[in-house]
Parts: sequence; structure tokens; C-alpha cells
Amino acid sequence: MSTPHINAAPGAFAKTVLMPGDPLRAKFISDNFLTDAKLVTSVRNVLGFTGIYNGHEVSVMASGMGMPSIGIYSYELFQFYDVENIIRIGSAGSYNKNLKVQDLVLASSSYSDSSYALVHNGTTSHELFPSPHINKVIEVKARELGIKCTPCKVHSSDVFYGGPNSEPWQQVRERTGVDCVEMESFALFQNAQVMGKGAACILTISDSLVEFTAISAEERQNSFHTMMKLSLEAAIAL
Repeated sequence: MSTPHINAAPGAFAKTVLMPGDPLRAKFISDNFLTDAKLVTSVRNVLGFTGIYNGHEVSVMASGMGMPSIGIYSYELFQFYDVENIIRIGSAGSYNKNLKVQDLVLASSSYSDSSYALVHNGTTSHELFPSPHINKVIEVKARELGIKCTPCKVHSSDVFYGGPNSEPWQQVRERTGVDCVEMESFALFQNAQVMGKGAACILTISDSLVEFTAISAEERQNSFHTMMKLSLEAAIAL
């Protein structure tokens, strides 16, 4: 079986899939954390791998950038490949002076002004939630590993470069109470909610809009080891 966007064989994916945005980050996790890893899909160079982590099967597959992209890949994994849980692992920009570059964030909810949920299934809420049981597992694992992972309300935006009349991020923060911004979690949570599946989102702060600090594109690709370790430990505990 294959879909228009995934050319994996039936049964190629584990029940839990880690989903970074960047295909090269997916490859990095496969190369450095998994054993007996196999490339199971490569359509459009959106890479997916399945391998073994501490004796358990785990998959990692890229989502691409933005809600339409993760919407497609998460839907196809849930619907056609019997995947039960997807944990997004990505980067975010901080709206909060207390969230510094390289800090870890666990999405307690995702706020968006996007029409994705409305168009997808008539969902009118602008705030969607991860699966409580997955967040609980992540929180437990973070404590066991001595990793600080701060629960935060996340802003999931459709737009990376705002126009001259776009709402400033400071106003978004004041209006919604969000702490950081990324571009995918809202669509993932929507798909999981409608399809009766599990979803969560762990983010590493890659830049601060408050302090004007950032890490490089190469560091984003290769250096999020703490997030990768936490997500893998959570995945095999589900």
C-alpha cells in the first residue's frame, strides 16, 4: 500500500511516530539514536525511518513546514498505516522572556487563527489540545531524566513572514496568552482529535523574539539532542 505522499509498505511504521519538520533531522535521529533503522518512505525527499530504540520499534518521519503539510502526513499515517500516536518534535520562537534559547517546551494547548480545523471538520475552536495521556508520559519521563520541559500554550501560525498590516507578536501574546510560536501543532491536534488518535508536541526554543537571540540552521538540524532523547523515551513508554 502507498499513498500520494508516502511510499511505505503496509506495517512499515511503528505505532508511535516522532515527527520533526526537517527531513534531515529525521535522518539525524535515525542515524544517531536508532539501530537496525530502515528508510521506509522518501516521496519528495520527506524521509521516514523505522528502527529500534532500547529494544522497542520506533518510527521517525518528517512533516515538512506548516499546517497543510503536517496535516497531510499525519492524516495518512493515522488513516492508512495504523499509527496510533504522533509526537511532533520541532523548534519554536519564544514570546516569553523566561523561555530562553535551547529551553524545552511541552505544548499544553495550541492556539491558532488558522482556518485548518474549520475547513477540515467544522471545528470552530481556536484552541486545541494534545492527548493528556501522552503529555503525562512525557512529563514523567522528563522528571526521570532530569530534563526541564515547561508546559506552555503554543501559538500555531500560518504565516512566518508577516505583512505590513499583520498583528504584532506582542499583541498576539497579550490577546491569547501564548508563550511561543511554531507552525504545525494545531493541525496535528485537530487530526488526532477527529480520528481518535494520540498526539503531542515537544519544542526546543530556537530563537527569542524578546531577546533577539537565535541558533543557526545547522544547530537546529543536529543539536536538539535533549528533545530527541525525551521524545524517544516517551515513545517507547506509550
